[in-house]
Amino acid sequence: MGTSVVEPGLPLAAVLVLLTALAAGAGRLSGLGQERPVAVAALRATVQLAAVSAVLLAVVRSLWLSAAFVLLMVAVASVTAAGRVTGLQLRAPGAARRVATTALAVAGGAAPVVALVLASGTVPLRGEAVVSVAGIVVGGAMTATSLAGRRLRDELTGRRGEVEAALALGLLPRDALLEVGRASAATALVPPLDQTRTVGLVTLPGAYVGVLLGGGSPAAAGAAQLLVLVGLLAAQVIAV
Repeated sequence: MGTSVVEPGLPLAAVLVLLTALAAGAGRLSGLGQERPVAVAALRATVQLAAVSAVLLAVVRSLWLSAAFVLLMVAVASVTAAGRVTGLQLRAPGAARRVATTALAVAGGAAPVVALVLASGTVPLRGEAVVSVAGIVVGGAMTATSLAGRRLRDELTGRRGEVEAALALGLLPRDALLEVGRASAATALVPPLDQTRTVGLVTLPGAYVGVLLGGGSPAAAGAAQLLVLVGLLAAQVIAV
């Protein structure tokens, strides 16, 4: 295995500044009004990744600390998903219940996938491997939960009359909601399904490129990416 071809330093900093300026400029010129969110997102990503990288130097040396860090990931993902679905403020009434609901979806999607790949020995039981795999899967489950929740909420708001009609016909509340919302929530699976179907033909996702940049063979890169894609798909279907 070789070293990464992307190294921290002034050249990388300059390229990141130029890329951020390019994205912000495109957002301004297009009239989308997204120049500020783009710049803030890039700055936050830089600060957060720098902080996380420093923390992980210590965390990955211990399985217990790695497991605790994964739980922190799940907690942050749950709060983020709850905010995306309901515009949740943490001090609002019912906040804990709503975060717990999204936590059930995020953790319920990620846990069996991470447990399976670790128990099978496909991914070594080491801190850096646990954190890396869990981070990818938890992030995917969070995204699916957010998309499904928002789509479900919008659909139920727009089709409230149909839900009330179903209740009037004697359906249980859960059945009435699912009758209207199940198909719309399933649209959250369109991105992961498309990514899995077109991998290698349209895109070379992050895990594949990462292994190649790290000096791995194309076969090893393909194996890693296949594991990530199928694992993500399983986690996201369960989460939805």
